[in-house]
Amino acid sequence: MNKAVYIGTLGPHSGKSLFVLGFMNMLLGKLPKVGYFRPVIDEVEDGGLDNHIATVLQHFQLDLPPEDAYGLVINEVVRLYNDNRKDEILDRIISKYKKIEATHDFVLVEGSDFSDEGKVIEFDLNRDIAKNLGIPVVLVDNGKGKSLEDFSRNLDAAVKTYLQHDIQVLAVLANKIRPENLQLVKTELTKGLSNGVEVYTVPRVRNLSHPTLKEIVETLDGEVLFGHSYLDNQTGSFGVGAMQLHNYLIHLREQSLVITPGDRSDIILGVLQAHQSEKYPNVSGIILTGGLSPEPSILKLLESTTNVPIISVQQGTFKTTNIVGNIKSQIYAQSKQKIETSMALFEQHIDGEALLKRLTGFTSNVMTPRMFQYNLAQRARMEKKHIVLAEGEDARILKAATELVQGDIVSITLLGDIHRIAAEAARLGLDISQLNVINPKDNGIMESYAETFYELRKHKGVNMDMARDMMNDVSYFATMMVYRGDADGMVSGAVHTTQHTIRPALQFIKTKPEANVVSSVFFMCLPNRVCVFGDCAINPNPTAEQLAEIAIASATTASNFGIEPKVAMLSYSSGNSGQGEDVERVREATQRVREQHPKLEVEGPIQYDAAVDPIVGRGKMPDSKVAGQASVLIFPDLNTGNNTYKAVQRETGALAIGPVLQGLNKPVNDLSRGCTVDDVFNTVVVTAIQAQNN
Repeated sequence: MNKAVYIGTLGPHSGKSLFVLGFMNMLLGKLPKVGYFRPVIDEVEDGGLDNHIATVLQHFQLDLPPEDAYGLVINEVVRLYNDNRKDEILDRIISKYKKIEATHDFVLVEGSDFSDEGKVIEFDLNRDIAKNLGIPVVLVDNGKGKSLEDFSRNLDAAVKTYLQHDIQVLAVLANKIRPENLQLVKTELTKGLSNGVEVYTVPRVRNLSHPTLKEIVETLDGEVLFGHSYLDNQTGSFGVGAMQLHNYLIHLREQSLVITPGDRSDIILGVLQAHQSEKYPNVSGIILTGGLSPEPSILKLLESTTNVPIISVQQGTFKTTNIVGNIKSQIYAQSKQKIETSMALFEQHIDGEALLKRLTGFTSNVMTPRMFQYNLAQRARMEKKHIVLAEGEDARILKAATELVQGDIVSITLLGDIHRIAAEAARLGLDISQLNVINPKDNGIMESYAETFYELRKHKGVNMDMARDMMNDVSYFATMMVYRGDADGMVSGAVHTTQHTIRPALQFIKTKPEANVVSSVFFMCLPNRVCVFGDCAINPNPTAEQLAEIAIASATTASNFGIEPKVAMLSYSSGNSGQGEDVERVREATQRVREQHPKLEVEGPIQYDAAVDPIVGRGKMPDSKVAGQASVLIFPDLNTGNNTYKAVQRETGALAIGPVLQGLNKPVNDLSRGCTVDDVFNTVVVTAIQAQNN
């Protein structure tokens, strides 16, 4: 049974990071503990960290010390190789790899980068490492600038070399292919390769090859005059601002990098004004060449400008342009957009599930938070839903919405002022071209929504003027979109209260026929498992009947999201040991659940420790099928539930997804006002899956 895969390449700039990021993302959704290892890394400065290792460990939050994630530095390898100590190279690499293998369910091994220092030996070295680690290989090569004949011949020769050394080659990845040639390249490669070697082709994508301002500053040894916070801006096309301003402006493109002599104040000010204007595209940055800086009066104007980095370099304009054009861009831990793009390309063009099946038959009964989140995203993609976010001007909402559409998980509509949203997106460096933006106050459908609301609520004394006022409220407008079928679900609460978010839903979306109460659950993503807490957000003091309904609804929600429901009805005593009104209410609720759903595993009253700790559970309730292994925990009242979920979240670092509302005819979900971008992301995905279930 294989526990690892080796990602190798035939040369520099292959783009293997795309495969590494995409496959790691998939692995973490399938296996509880995934490791990452680089046998050989490039030389790094004292105290520095290999960029590949930093990106993977930080983005996926792997619990792995950076120094354990690599074997040797390339200059050590070259020295040992030249001293004819090749075996020592392999011994040291194998030793470090085995430590990771022993403590992880799977290890993703990324080969070397073909640096200048070790380029001559690296192909053979990568092959020998894979052979000695005893793991199969995926080979990645870059098709940019190569003829089809040369490209296919080189890949075919590489595969045959690996096979001749008894190394299993699972697949080859032809990367950076012109989109119109994807099928042609795949057909040609498939003809030459051995059976059993899968062929994947991935198109070249512009924003993966263009450098960030940070990379440009480092390459040119530039001085950042303004916009330090925006050096992660992704550049698009670049051009020299040498002509008169009115002629140059027509050449601006989205995310243009402007290169101009430092004394061209007209170009600098004109470009910044164009950047602020709705009539021109945004620019990513301005490079001032020749070591020239604008005059003090111009610098004073720029001090309060800018979310556009302005960088001064010593090189002349011609040399600067050539250097920028030759920068080979990399992916850094901060390169959120590039990472998301890479993972999306992997999803679209590579059958990771098929590769994993060939690699290992390992299955796990553990549901880790990473696996849970991965599975949620995969389920949402299967039947893409349209979710409306009522608070579109909030930065957290914008960031999450952009990630969601880039990942092709859901369709998104944002509510808010279109100009404010565009300005905030520009400030954050976000591409919102795939988001639908609606301003309820300017939208032509508002009158129709008001008429619908009037008809639904006129028996409560609502007139048309009141209905129009209500539809100016983003929560009411968003909820009406869901009611009318113009969206499949709604999420709000980042800046509004829970009451403000759910009141419209209670007024006209209403509850399902079988539901008498709206309740909520949190998915509590603990370090090694995911469980469901309910009700922690809605019902202050539920009756026994309501408590039973909350338990049944929560068990159904758990089952719908892949968690086997074992329900614990919590109280301050376990079994028959306690008496009192509160305990009796839980006891009665438990009996109601058993009567209504006799096949559902439920225990109550039971204390929290007996519900989740196997040793305590066996001691207090030895005959129970739930004690010690509860996955759905139902709290007796809101005070207990809300405080417990927050205590668990804070003390354990658990991710709490929710509150997820239960019992409504259509999905509407609430956020906390302290929510993070990840909270928004996860809540939207859950809402989409609820819409699928409906």
